[in-house]
Amino acid sequence: MSSDDSSLLFRHPSRRVRRTPLRKFLGEVTAKIARGRSITCLIADDRELRRLNGRFRGEDYATDVLSFPSDTGGEIAISFDRAALQAAEHGHSPEDELRILMLHGVLHLTGMDHEKDSGQMAKTEVRWRKRLGLPAGLTERTT
Repeated sequence: MSSDDSSLLFRHPSRRVRRTPLRKFLGEVTAKIARGRSITCLIADDRELRRLNGRFRGEDYATDVLSFPSDTGGEIAISFDRAALQAAEHGHSPEDELRILMLHGVLHLTGMDHEKDSGQMAKTEVRWRKRLGLPAGLTERTT
């Protein structure tokens, strides 16, 4: 499995993050976690995530990450604006926050759902976060 099984699309004008390492990270989590699935990740702005959140979840606000599973993998949409704010709140880089959100989204694409399980996704996210050398993840910050 290679990074060819994933693609990272930027629809955000910021040049504050290095894109090549993020593409490599997405390829790594695709290979290790989403085994055999194809994943596309969009990094956009709050406006785009608000539009997607409204269209697919009926919510009228910008969220940090959305996941859209399919039989062959799925798609993730991440708000760079939310990621930058959350990174500042938690004292790490926007790149690390984007990685945290990618990991969270990929776990959703594998069928996990922290809103419905009994902590299984949270435990899995902690395990992968530690393996990947990431700061505290989404499910850790909300529990």
